[in-house]
Amino acid sequence: MSGSNPTNRIFSGVQPTGGLHLGNYLGAIRNWVRLQKDYECIFCVVDMHAITVWQDPVALRKATHEVAAAYIACGIDPEENILFHQSANPNHAELAWIFNCVARMGWLNRMTQFKDKAGKNRENASTGLFVYPNLMAADILAYKATHVPVGEDQKQHLELTRDIATKFNNDFGAEDFFPLPEPVIQKEAARIMSLRDGAKKMSKSDPSEYSRLIMTDGPDEIAQKLRKAKTDPEPLPSEMDGLEDRPEARNLVSIYAALQDIDDATALSRVAGKQFKDFKEELTDVAVTKLGPIGDEMKRLMAAPDHIEAILHKGGERAREISEPILRDVYDIVGFVGR
Repeated sequence: MSGSNPTNRIFSGVQPTGGLHLGNYLGAIRNWVRLQKDYECIFCVVDMHAITVWQDPVALRKATHEVAAAYIACGIDPEENILFHQSANPNHAELAWIFNCVARMGWLNRMTQFKDKAGKNRENASTGLFVYPNLMAADILAYKATHVPVGEDQKQHLELTRDIATKFNNDFGAEDFFPLPEPVIQKEAARIMSLRDGAKKMSKSDPSEYSRLIMTDGPDEIAQKLRKAKTDPEPLPSEMDGLEDRPEARNLVSIYAALQDIDDATALSRVAGKQFKDFKEELTDVAVTKLGPIGDEMKRLMAAPDHIEAILHKGGERAREISEPILRDVYDIVGFVGR
C-alpha cells in the first residue's frame, strides 16, 4: 500500500473503551471485513479519541488489545491491510491542530454527538470532546482516504471532514489537495438494539450487562442473556407488519437475520408462529455458532499481548509511511519552515 493520491482508500476505527458487543460486530466490523476485497484499508484503534472522556490507563491498554484482537478474529488481515493504534502515529495529532485552526466554532457547536455526550453539564466536558471531530477529520485526511464506512450517527462528522478539507484547500489555494471522502453505507446495515429495551441502541455504556451480547461471551452467557431478553406474550407473526409495534420482537428477529446474513422478512418466514421460548433457543444456537469461534480467537489473541503489540507497532510504521509525506506537504502549504 503506497502513494499519496489513492482512488479507493478506506479509513475507519473503533474506540477502545472495552466490551465490544454484537452491535459493533454486525454494524461495523463484519462489514469492514468485506471491504478488504475492494479497497486499500487502514483500520485503527482510536485510543486518542477514547481519552476525550477519562480512561483508566490499565483498562485502556487492555481495551486497545481487545479491539485489535476483535479485528483479527473477525477476519481483518493485518498483512493485507494496515492495523494500528492511533497514538502510534503522531501525524494525527499534528494535523488535528492545523484543523483546529481551520474549522469554525459554529461547525462544532452543531455537532449533535457532543451535545449527547456532554449532556447538561457542557461546561465540565473536556475541550478534547468538543474538538474531537477535527481529530476525526485528521484521522481520515492524514492518509487522503477517499472512503469512510459510516453509520447514521457518523454522517455529520464525515460532512464536517468534507467541510474542513474544502476550507483548507480554498484557504491555501491548494486545489484538490485533500480529497472529499465519500461515505460507504452498507446496504441493510444491521441496527442492533438493546436486549432490554428495543427502542435503545445496544451500547457498552448501558448499566445492565443483560442489554448486550459481548463478543467474548461464551455459550452459557449468550444463552442466559437471550433467555432474559425482553419480549412480549404474543407468538411471532408471519408478516413484517406484525412487528411494527413490537420493538423487542423486531430486534430479536433482526439479530437472527443479521447473524445468518439474510433479510428480516426471510428470517421471519422461518420462525413465524413460534413462541418466544422456542425462538430464543433457535436464536441462541445461531448466535453461539456464529460468535463462538470469534470469541475464542479473541481470547487466544488477548492472551498474547506482545503479539498484538507487535502487529500494532508494525501497522503504525506502515501508517506513518503514508501520512508523513502528506504532512510534509501540509506543512509546506501552511507556510511552516521545514519538517
